[in-house]
Amino acid sequence: MNLRAELERRLSKALEAAGAPQGSPAMVTPAGRPEFGDYQANGVMAAAKAMKTDPRRLADRVVAAADLSDLAEPVEIAGPGFLNIRLRADWLARRVGALLGDGRLGAEKPDHPRIVVVDYSGPNLAKEMHVGHLRSTIIGDALARVLEFVGHDVRRQNHVGDWGTQFGMLIAYLEQREPAGTIGNLELSDLDDFYRQANQRFDSDAAFANLSRQCVVRMQAGDPDILTKWRAFRQLSLRHAKAVYERLGVSLAEADVRGESDFNDDLPRVVADLEAKGLLQESQGAKCVFLSQFTGKDGQPLPVIVQKSDEGYLYATTDLAALRYRVRELKADRILYVTDSRQSLHFSQVFAVARAAGFAPPEVSLEHVAFGTMMGPDRKPFKTRSGDTVKLMDLLDEAEQRAFDVVSQKNPELPEDRRRDIARTVGIGAVKYADLSQNRTSDYVFSWDKMLSLEGNTAPYMQYAYARIRSIFRKGELDAVEQAAPRVLIQEPAERLLAVRLAQFAEAAHAVAADSTPHVLCGYLYDLAGAFMGFYERCPVLTSSEPLRTSRVALCELTARTIRTGLGLLGIGVIEQM
Repeated sequence: MNLRAELERRLSKALEAAGAPQGSPAMVTPAGRPEFGDYQANGVMAAAKAMKTDPRRLADRVVAAADLSDLAEPVEIAGPGFLNIRLRADWLARRVGALLGDGRLGAEKPDHPRIVVVDYSGPNLAKEMHVGHLRSTIIGDALARVLEFVGHDVRRQNHVGDWGTQFGMLIAYLEQREPAGTIGNLELSDLDDFYRQANQRFDSDAAFANLSRQCVVRMQAGDPDILTKWRAFRQLSLRHAKAVYERLGVSLAEADVRGESDFNDDLPRVVADLEAKGLLQESQGAKCVFLSQFTGKDGQPLPVIVQKSDEGYLYATTDLAALRYRVRELKADRILYVTDSRQSLHFSQVFAVARAAGFAPPEVSLEHVAFGTMMGPDRKPFKTRSGDTVKLMDLLDEAEQRAFDVVSQKNPELPEDRRRDIARTVGIGAVKYADLSQNRTSDYVFSWDKMLSLEGNTAPYMQYAYARIRSIFRKGELDAVEQAAPRVLIQEPAERLLAVRLAQFAEAAHAVAADSTPHVLCGYLYDLAGAFMGFYERCPVLTSSEPLRTSRVALCELTARTIRTGLGLLGIGVIEQM
């Protein structure tokens, strides 16, 4: 059960019964302070203002009409009309007991699952992935995992840049450098250097730049020799991307790759269909779509260029082709584009053109899941000390080494291979959690010290909380039957707070799925871990007498499962012992 959604549904119904306009939301949120209850409904004030009536009197009528007796104590009215809701202890005990036998932890599947396409990562091939690809990759992966968990049919799409000028440049450079014109012994570690040298030639040598463009023309025309070399570069790049994804624990596979090249043949048809719809206008030789909602500072309409004067195509054309494919072939009900916020105008225009052309009907949701920039300590985009872009593999190497140093300092007695295993899980998890715990729309400052800390809302803190729970089971030599005991007693305030947090997992997962906000799940897990720490300090587990001991063991077991599941949805592993 999504508890918050259920309370919202019932109290909104009570609002209407009390005379509020139809559709008035109850505006249920978790209570900020436990002494005031577990949830608070704030919709009475807005409804009373619309009705021009006293909010306190409306609140009285709402409480009289509300049907919450099966799960909550009598609702209290506070201030001018806030409704404080406190869950019943016996309901909480039954709920937590039921969750112990539920592998989904209360996250019920929707009656009508949607087909959701998640477009994420999308590196430009022909060079190594860098830190600029991190946010799209891990945010998109977390959203795909959560959407699947709550019951939707997820189609991952890795829209890689695998066509165009950069490949013409590489092929031209290859042909000049290697007499046989083959990639030969070029390795992943050489790829970035190879690209850099080719790019320098392209920028400084007009004849080479012209040769590169000729290679692109030949590639687009289907020249077999050029296409063979293109495929070799593409496959080398994809092997590198696969290695990064495996290192990050990201669920993208080669079958999810559908790059620019896959849509190349459809681009003329996109332009022809736009023309058939009467949407195209010529401007300085280019074919453009002008929509009234997009204007510049001078008030003049902004063009969406779909074909240049030299008959070449742009990103907008390819994105329109990809969008149409996802609607028609993948049958998408919802499409998420996980890219940085600087592309907001681009996607707004692409979505608007797709609507106008009928490529995406109104019932298909098109969403730009925008995110901010990862900043260095100087609050500028994250770079190396020399000012170069940080390679993603180098960042992950450093994360693991820093985590290894911390583990070695705290647990020098552990065998080195064990410390390496812990460092791998902690280091990669720390990088991912530091990103995912931020509101994705914000820029954030990258800090090794903060992300590897055992204090605060960090992956090591969450992993330590999990390991601490597992230590209880090792110390008590508890078997699986005892761990799965369903009977729960709630007596102490710390037990109650932990039970409330455990009951709220489903609403956190559904909130992430609905709003594309992984930080909500991180915040939930942090609150859950904090509630468990309070429970652990105040409520003895192994030394309690029965049946309290069994109940508290059950709360520990469910907390461990919930942390493990929640971190897993973020693509982060746990450790049995730290």
